[in-house]
Amino acid sequence: MSDHHNKPKQAYDEGHNDQIRKALEVIHDTRSPNSLRQKASEYLDQLKSDEEAPYHGYSLAADKSQSPIVRHYGLSLMENAVRHRWTHYTVEQSTALREWELSLAQNVTDQDPFFIRTKIALLWVEIAKRSWALDWMDMDERLVQMWEGSLASKELVLTILEMLSEDIFGHEDATAGLRGTDLNRACVDIVTPMAVLLEQFPSRETSINVRYGDEGWLSRIGDLLEYCITTEGNDEARQSCAVKVLLTLRSIVSWVLPKSISTSRLVTRLCQCIASSHTPIQLAAVDVLHCLYHRSRFSDEDFKELVGPMYMHNTVELFQRLYEWSCVDASDIDEEKYLLSKKLSEMIYNLGRLLAERPSLIPDEDGLDSFFGLLMNIAKNNSLQVSITVLHVWVKVLGSEKLVASAPVASRVGELLEVCTQRVIKYEALPEDSPNPSIIFLNEDLDTMPERHAFLGNYMRFCKTIVERIVQQQPADALYHILGQAEQVISRLYDGEPAFSVQSYSKTSIPSLRLDAQCSVIEAALKGSARWLTGQAGIASGHEQEVMLQNLKVWCERILGLHFEDPSVKERVIQLAVGSATGPLKKDARFAFRVFEYILDTKYPDNPSFPAYNEAIKDLQAFCIHVLQRLAMKFPDYLITIFDEVERKINQVNQAVAQDDYTRTRYYSVLFSITHRATSVDAQPRQERLEMFLQPLVAQWQSDELSNSLSSFNSFCELLGCGGIQQYVSQRALHAIPDWPTHRLDDEGKALQAQMHHAVDRLPLRTTKTFLSVSVEKLEQHSPPHKMACLLWEKNIPLILPNLLRSISQAHAFHNPANWKSLPPEMSGAVRRILTDRFWQVGISTGSRDEFYAKVGDTKSTIEGLASSVRATVRAVRETGYKLLCYMSLLGEHFYSYKELPQPLSDALFTDAYALSTHQMAILVETIRPVIENCPVSSRSHFLPPILAALFEQLDRKASAEWDKIEQRTKASEGRAGLDEEMRDESILRQLTYTSVMLVVGLLDPNKLNPPIPEATNGAHPDVLSNVEHGNVRSFILATPEILKPLILFCTHAIRMRDIRSCSFITRVLGSLVPEFDSIAPIDTEVREFLSTEVLKACITSLHDSYFVDMQKDLAQLIANILITYVPRTDTPKQILLSLPSMPVEKIDRAMQQLYKAHQNTRQQRAIVLDLLESLRGVSISEQGRIARPDAKKIRSAIQERYMTVDMQGDGVKEEPSPDFEGVADMFGQP
Repeated sequence: MSDHHNKPKQAYDEGHNDQIRKALEVIHDTRSPNSLRQKASEYLDQLKSDEEAPYHGYSLAADKSQSPIVRHYGLSLMENAVRHRWTHYTVEQSTALREWELSLAQNVTDQDPFFIRTKIALLWVEIAKRSWALDWMDMDERLVQMWEGSLASKELVLTILEMLSEDIFGHEDATAGLRGTDLNRACVDIVTPMAVLLEQFPSRETSINVRYGDEGWLSRIGDLLEYCITTEGNDEARQSCAVKVLLTLRSIVSWVLPKSISTSRLVTRLCQCIASSHTPIQLAAVDVLHCLYHRSRFSDEDFKELVGPMYMHNTVELFQRLYEWSCVDASDIDEEKYLLSKKLSEMIYNLGRLLAERPSLIPDEDGLDSFFGLLMNIAKNNSLQVSITVLHVWVKVLGSEKLVASAPVASRVGELLEVCTQRVIKYEALPEDSPNPSIIFLNEDLDTMPERHAFLGNYMRFCKTIVERIVQQQPADALYHILGQAEQVISRLYDGEPAFSVQSYSKTSIPSLRLDAQCSVIEAALKGSARWLTGQAGIASGHEQEVMLQNLKVWCERILGLHFEDPSVKERVIQLAVGSATGPLKKDARFAFRVFEYILDTKYPDNPSFPAYNEAIKDLQAFCIHVLQRLAMKFPDYLITIFDEVERKINQVNQAVAQDDYTRTRYYSVLFSITHRATSVDAQPRQERLEMFLQPLVAQWQSDELSNSLSSFNSFCELLGCGGIQQYVSQRALHAIPDWPTHRLDDEGKALQAQMHHAVDRLPLRTTKTFLSVSVEKLEQHSPPHKMACLLWEKNIPLILPNLLRSISQAHAFHNPANWKSLPPEMSGAVRRILTDRFWQVGISTGSRDEFYAKVGDTKSTIEGLASSVRATVRAVRETGYKLLCYMSLLGEHFYSYKELPQPLSDALFTDAYALSTHQMAILVETIRPVIENCPVSSRSHFLPPILAALFEQLDRKASAEWDKIEQRTKASEGRAGLDEEMRDESILRQLTYTSVMLVVGLLDPNKLNPPIPEATNGAHPDVLSNVEHGNVRSFILATPEILKPLILFCTHAIRMRDIRSCSFITRVLGSLVPEFDSIAPIDTEVREFLSTEVLKACITSLHDSYFVDMQKDLAQLIANILITYVPRTDTPKQILLSLPSMPVEKIDRAMQQLYKAHQNTRQQRAIVLDLLESLRGVSISEQGRIARPDAKKIRSAIQERYMTVDMQGDGVKEEPSPDFEGVADMFGQP
């Protein structure tokens, strides 16, 4: 760029100007052929590299006779020069460019299109970030001069201030970050009134003065806001300006000095906005207050000045009127009003949170009474999204001892309890076309079922927590009220509904939902009463406790005396009774036995004619056995005294109810639990009796017949009744049948299905799981029952493991298509379909759980049902095997000490693991994780290396391949065909990725403690001390190359996996590893070179990908760590950077010098890296949302997003295709 200074060239090539205009017309004309449009784009791109581009850009932008498109392109030429050439300009050139920008800004008018004015503001900000408070000292004065002009000039200044604030304080803007804290200080200087600066910082540095005048921008902006909202008349321009002022304030109030807010009377002015009659102004004002009170740090004085007035009666009355006006009817939703209701409830949440944190600073109890009245009104709103924030506030309030004891809260506890008991209902079970207003609002607010599941789960949790805390504070009165209300509901379950009918049975009938809601409330109340009993031990009178417990016991007895025809209702009643027996009434063993008997006496005859009802009976029976086990574990010493009676009853039930060996075994395991855990009886006779339970089981594992059946894949299939499936697939040509769920099974298919029904019990897996689980679950290490369990199983584990590992291995092999040898290649699709699980999971599945199981039941007699039977049979083998290994790991050294175990275990688990589906692989990782974590220190060296090495090799292979498939399918997909399936597959893959990443995080946690050393190993294992020297498991892994190499390789590939949450964790993990390999040891050198090449490349590649735009700061920090730590030791990172396009050595050297100077300033380190790699980055964070503002009605706030989260990210959102990386793959100079 020539030194034009302030005067543009007079001789300008008009022909050149015409060419630009014509090129832009070609690009924006939809009728232009692609070839011509491409040439026009190339021409315009070439102009950006012209040294005179800024001048040409200014000439085009300043010429108001040009079309807006041409002017906008001119501004883009100037912006490109600022972004990419600023550091190369002389002082004269940069000054000229800045003066051109000032000229454009000073000549803005109302007639200029909005996007032109926004672009001019953006250009101003880009220049300011590079030169303000360095060689541009009068920027504030220029802004003030523009402020004194028209409304259009004022709005431009507001836009500039908003963008500056966002880039300096709100975003990880690389350019602003390079300036360190200079821009922060400058912003604070010009925004804060001078009087406040002098008061807060009397000794502040004044040698560099960047401000103009004493007012400060907060005062100027506040004065303009007051002018706009108090001037008489309905002037649209002033209203629009007021909204713009509020948008700027929203950005500023999150960081400005609190004292300046009170000095500028900003809160009073915002309340004036709320009192206006213009909805956009009200909405924007509420948004500013939300941002202000979202701040977490206020001094006591600031709290009293800024937060305290919000609880005054007049202020609360203003909010109350606004809330009442904004309430909408579900049958006629006004979107603008409804949005205002949601925003207001979020702002009130922040006020409630601040109050709960510092209640002692609010002296006005009258004002608090009004405030809590407002909270109660919002809590009653039919929109769950409006009320959830206030329920969250009530949770916090009820956790504050001072507030709970206050009159405003105490007087509303009963009303709040009523609201929560009414809202504890399974809304997800109600039909979407229900006339219930809350369902109508849910349909309006939530687009997908996963969001609904997550949101309603959080809503239910808040309601239950409120009930729990109310009962904890007022146990006798609240529990009495809840139990009385529940009794009334139970006595009128079928009011307004048809009588119970087996023919029309539904688990989600209205009576069932009513009872479930009452039980949920009572369960929450029981938790509260238990907390009260624990907390009041020795304080409350024994009489008070006795009365409360007696009332609960009497109520339970009455409920147990009722007759329930609905098995799901009966199950819920049993669950509640068991919760009472093991909770508040846990000292009353006789009552527990009363519940025990009630469960044993629960009998419903099978009714196969009505499948839904029959399935409910089976579920009830399984649940009964489960809670019997729970009671046996909780009250063994009492039950052992009446053991003969218990045994007699269980034998009677077995004869009357149990239809198979497994069910009978589960009933007998109740007797096993009582015998095992009853410490009041001598150990020797108990152990002898327990061994009698296990002898038949161990004999089954050792049988030659079982060993032969597990010796080959074909014999394994025959064992499970699946031997004929390949022939059936071939003969019936299942690959040619498109709709399996509607194609009925023939007789042969039904026979195959029948063979598989109980085939899994030919393996003693489930029986072993039953006895092993009750042997080790919920036991403290070294307790007498745990020691007895170790003695029982120690000699049996070596007898069980060989065939157990074979069964797991064969179950995995079943998923390998290579083992389906009798089928031709064209039938591989049918095989994949058979092996693909159907499952329901919150956050992934689209329908409700009940809808899913109903659909599975409806297809039971179809080809899909046959495939489901195959999967269920093999899944039972696979997952029961995993669970057995987990239970064995709880035996400590009695499991891990077998030297010959690790390699066979690794082979069984991982040889064919790659053939598992993504969902199945995630289950494998999750269920095998305890086996890894429970490994004692003394067994690490021989047990963990083969297990972890194989695990991470398979995880890397599986996850990388599946992400490649997703990316290829996304690029190839057109239209919406199969979109739901793609989204589901991607969600499941994210789950596998996240599960794997969290395993890595757990293993490499530097603060994770070692498992306790078993008592039996003291002095028994000389290698314990040598293992202890390795420290925790992280230290052990870092010192074990066999594990470390596949683990780091997986982490490297995970950087490119398109899951933001997982990638974020991995960058932090790798960042923690970087300083670990800074020595000259051979392993350190090898790992250091890998991190300096492959990890650095992966980071740069992801940085280039616009999908990872929200990850740029994490990636940049990891890159910075690698460069700072390793460049002094190796030239490799520098060579990688030099292999990038347009990356001269001088630029790298300059960046390295800046990094060394940044010391511990991580934000500045990130900014240096992002600036270094600017030309390679995807769309930068600071540029997001600059082109157009999305519809505010469709944007969810951070609070709303949080309430829709169930430990997942990105599910239900179709990702944009990856950009075409042609040429980027070769960025590193590879062929």
